[in-house]
Amino acid sequence: MQKLKAEQMHRLTAEQYQQAQKTPLVVVLDNIRSMHNVGAIFRTADCFRLAKLYLCGITCCPPNNEIHKTALGAEMTVEWQYLKNTQDAISELKQQGYTTIAIEQVENSTKLNDFRADKNKKYAVVLGHEVFGVQQEVVDMCDMCIEIPQYGTKHSLNVSVAGGIIIHDIAQQLI
Repeated sequence: MQKLKAEQMHRLTAEQYQQAQKTPLVVVLDNIRSMHNVGAIFRTADCFRLAKLYLCGITCCPPNNEIHKTALGAEMTVEWQYLKNTQDAISELKQQGYTTIAIEQVENSTKLNDFRADKNKKYAVVLGHEVFGVQQEVVDMCDMCIEIPQYGTKHSLNVSVAGGIIIHDIAQQLI
């Protein structure tokens, strides 16, 4: 097997990306402290052509060299907006008709493998702080919570890894 070169993969240019139809999925970053995690989520958002990223609270925003190290330019293609309060992002998204989903371990959460996206709906997922997760006030505002099943000794995943799993799974159902 021969590895493909970039030009063989027929990727969109930045201009084509801007014009392309987006997946009806938005990601809200609730106080993400690591710029590398932010960059990785930008890159994943680009990969699945997400509608938008909301960067909230202490989450760092582009332009930033640390974000760029992992985003590799995706911070220039993916639409994003900064809001000081995550709650404001959730309110705005609900007004726009999004179903809001906190990615969090809570009582009666839906396991990711049991979640079925409706292709006629728009979704917004909230990823939380690396240590504290999604703020309780934000969880309370969301329509539901999804939990990634885990079987080892740790009770959580790195936020960019969790984001990649969630984005892949939901985007595949919507595309």
